[in-house]
Amino acid sequence: MRKAFKTAQTERPCATAVILPEDVSAAPAQDRPLKINLPRDTEPSSDQLKRAMALLAAAKNPIVLACPGIARDHAEAALQRFAEALDLPVATTFAGKGVLPADHANALGTIGFMEHDYSNFGFDVADLVIAIGYDLIEYALARWNPDRDKTILHIHRTPAEVDANYELAVGIQGSITGTLDALVERKPICPSADHALIQRLKEMPAAELERGAVDDSYPLKPQRIVADIRTAMGREDIVLADTGALKMWMARLYPSYAFNTCPISNGLATMAFSLPGALGAKLARPERKVLATMGDGSFLMNSQELETAMRERIPFMVLIWTDESYGLIKWKQELVIGRTAYISFTNPDFVKQAESYGCRGVHISAAHQLLPALKEALALDTVTLIDCPVDYSENTRLTDRLGQLTAAL
Repeated sequence: MRKAFKTAQTERPCATAVILPEDVSAAPAQDRPLKINLPRDTEPSSDQLKRAMALLAAAKNPIVLACPGIARDHAEAALQRFAEALDLPVATTFAGKGVLPADHANALGTIGFMEHDYSNFGFDVADLVIAIGYDLIEYALARWNPDRDKTILHIHRTPAEVDANYELAVGIQGSITGTLDALVERKPICPSADHALIQRLKEMPAAELERGAVDDSYPLKPQRIVADIRTAMGREDIVLADTGALKMWMARLYPSYAFNTCPISNGLATMAFSLPGALGAKLARPERKVLATMGDGSFLMNSQELETAMRERIPFMVLIWTDESYGLIKWKQELVIGRTAYISFTNPDFVKQAESYGCRGVHISAAHQLLPALKEALALDTVTLIDCPVDYSENTRLTDRLGQLTAAL
């Protein structure tokens, strides 16, 4: 049992299963429990630190790729010290959203979209990528190192995976906080961030949100939904973005100011995680408002958890982006084969379904109704489901627009 807990808490934290024969599980314990002995990260190698310093000194356009391993090592403050001391631009992966506040001067934005997005331009001009807490499964290396020409400095608690596009110049395994602080103490000299470029790259998603906030078309544009969610939620409140087309819009446009305020299931991309995830988030952080954003496809996979929430009196909100299709698969089919197949379905009446569990149910029939509905639901001590039709014709418009962008921003 002690080994199971130890395994669950090491990098990467995970669920562990303990299987006991019935006779063993029924037997009385014969001894005292083993002492808790949590593993501690090793300190960074001085030789590797020297080599990392040489990389930083030789770089002309370094950039940081900040990933969720930073938060699992509780190294967010160290990342901020590192970025500020060296004046480095920092892009986060989807699952790393919030490890550096979105409104920080060095925050470049989120990288991980399936097409060349705004933040990718920072990687196009980079010669050194400092990958911190990075997991290859999160975002394909070919997306940010297609020509395999980036010098890579790997900083993590675990060894780097082997990959043709992830050939390390230096790899530092050990405490992320210890490594970043050790580099700062050595006062490396490297070029300052191009804050004019950072500002331009941040202005583009901000402009999308601003346009969306005043778009009264119906069904609602994804940009309008994201803008209204950000207006309704506080900086420390929690929005879980489920897998589907909405994940792309939330990951790209929703500003996060602290880690775990916008959890996203990336990598394996588990659909329907956000509804049971909202239960866990509210139990872990009862003082915060919690919102599960879901597509109708993912909601139907786990809708029965509304009964759990009502029975256990766990208040939160579910916002369904309704389009009667598997939106992300549809989007990818349109991009790759130019047509769609077997992605449509019909829905029940979500309001009646919510009410059958004892929840509040709200249907949005005009764009101006969403923000007041969100605010009202957040103020109530119960479970509210909001059914919001979404216009996903914006998906292909977005990829067409991004495809026309050039590096001459």
